Amino acid sequence: MKKLFHYSFFFILLIATNYGYGQENIVVNDSIDTKYREDQFYIGVNYNVLLNKPGDARTRGLSGGIHFGYLRDMPINKQRNVALALGLGLSFDEYGQTVFIGETLQDKSIYTVLDDDDVAYDRNRFSMSTIEIPFQLRWRSSTAETYKFWRIYAGVRLGYTYWYKAAFKQPGNNVNQTDISEFNRMRLGASFSFGYNTVNFYAHYAITPLFTGAVTTNGESVDMTPLKLGLIFYIL
Repeated sequence: MKKLFHYSFFFILLIATNYGYGQENIVVNDSIDTKYREDQFYIGVNYNVLLNKPGDARTRGLSGGIHFGYLRDMPINKQRNVALALGLGLSFDEYGQTVFIGETLQDKSIYTVLDDDDVAYDRNRFSMSTIEIPFQLRWRSSTAETYKFWRIYAGVRLGYTYWYKAAFKQPGNNVNQTDISEFNRMRLGASFSFGYNTVNFYAHYAITPLFTGAVTTNGESVDMTPLKLGLIFYIL
């Protein structure tokens, strides 16, 4: 997964550089497309923050993700600078943190906040892959002849997590959980992006927490809610 993040950063940087260079050299011909659409494909990277962590739980290790997909741009005014967009995408996220997820002999989930002073371990990470349906309301300063413009996009994302894993690793002991009854496979979140030309900032707040009804061994609720912050790149 670390290699995937590194390759994604390099890929996005390469596209952004080439795309920005190409925009400088575009020559507008005599035929102007008055029915143009904007920003059909997207790819982004983000840093993941877990809110509402129980007790003394904290972030530890790699916490990031990538997301990409296609959006159908549908302008709703004559100037075509206001639009709706509906699409389909994928996201891959990892959350390095100190909440251990295991299970009893009766297949009941266990949630324990780890203390680095008491427990020596190499990794404790929650990973997930989600198919998403994003919906956006879009405003931009573009025209049929403008190739650099401001944009503000806001919307929601409905998703389904088709794969997830809680992985714990320490010398002589590996624990992997892929069947957690409290985990919410259905995902709903609010997203927002803004920027100019190739640089766009991105934020996504999960309305649905990762777990429902989960309680630590100390009796604290595990209502961890992801917040994603990063960069997103849009492509025609």
